[in-house]
Amino acid sequence: MTNNPYTLARAAAEALKGACGLDTFDVALVMGSGWVPAADAIGETVTEIPFTDLPGFSAPAVAGHGGKIRVLRTPGGRHALVFLGRSHLYEGRGVDSVVHGVRTAAAAGVGTIVLTNAAGGLRPETQQVGDPVLISDHINMTGANPITGTTFIDLTEVYSRRLRALVQEVDPTIAEGVYVAFRGPTYETPAEIRMLRTLGGDMIGMSTVLEAIAAREAGLEVLGVSLVTNPGAGLADAPLDHEEVLQVGRATAARMGTLLAKIVDRL
Repeated sequence: MTNNPYTLARAAAEALKGACGLDTFDVALVMGSGWVPAADAIGETVTEIPFTDLPGFSAPAVAGHGGKIRVLRTPGGRHALVFLGRSHLYEGRGVDSVVHGVRTAAAAGVGTIVLTNAAGGLRPETQQVGDPVLISDHINMTGANPITGTTFIDLTEVYSRRLRALVQEVDPTIAEGVYVAFRGPTYETPAEIRMLRTLGGDMIGMSTVLEAIAAREAGLEVLGVSLVTNPGAGLADAPLDHEEVLQVGRATAARMGTLLAKIVDRL
């Protein structure tokens, strides 16, 4: 098997297209923790393929993070490539594994990608648990980057202003915020949360940022949506718990699915 991540992504894309009998796809979505049931509302399932059936993919290491690629046909006739789960940097498989799904989607012909995640809220004064928040920008605290060498990518507008405006036409109440990514798997300390609030962060998580950078390298238009599943450390009395994150995702899956269903055909 090749060690070149771009060649591996092209091989995965060809295998994916062969498995579902399609030559290209219109949009891709990466579903974060607890978001998996939301995929049911987006469209009719054409086929579903385990990650491990395609070159370069590994099964998610965390329970509740899915592990399949679902191809959907939307009511508008578009074909959506939905990643039910993702790899995370804390799993120890390296950066190329984290962004392999995004690069595969790009190689399969996708021009737009929607990155979703579960996030801790850094602004409890304005955010409620269960609120979706559009990602307007990010702060990369992972210490990693999916691009090496002399490929210089402008990140002035990682998350498309045009796509965010489309979402706000669908739901004018949805807020925007800056997403901060840490490597994980430990949750942040209260001191780190205070620092991130000072830096201008609004949500904190362990994903999305590296995928967004890889998507911009590939020329994809990116929409990011966080689901606030808990307050950041020190902003509430209860300790942070992964099962709580998944429970909030499941409880709000129908709302998130309805929102994404309205958005996808407009992208």
